[in-house]
Amino acid sequence: VQLVESGGGLVQPGGSLRLSCAASGFTFRNYLMSWHRQGPGKERELVASISRDGVSTNYADSVKGRFTISRDNAGNTVYLQMNNLKPEETAVYFCRCPGYGTLGAWGQGTLVTVSS
Repeated sequence: VQLVESGGGLVQPGGSLRLSCAASGFTFRNYLMSWHRQGPGKERELVASISRDGVSTNYADSVKGRFTISRDNAGNTVYLQMNNLKPEETAVYFCRCPGYGTLGAWGQGTLVTVSS
């Protein structure tokens, strides 16, 4: 199984980024997917999750109304659209398939830096 994130980078406060996670090696459409982040000196936290069919989504309170998780089952990709980014959201963002195997599967992460 492989999860490869992309789309991170440097963005000014209030700006937007769209992260992508390309999945391979498993039947993507059969699994719930999630995005997590880990900022400097902070614990890793769940940002958003999306059901297998993409109908149901859940968000951390801190990102509700600003972030949108979506998926393309035909293309085996999950996305995270992030708007109105804040400096405290500087972090490595990880894609995860929680239900894969015993411990789930993680991507390598993509760095998002929010700074002027």
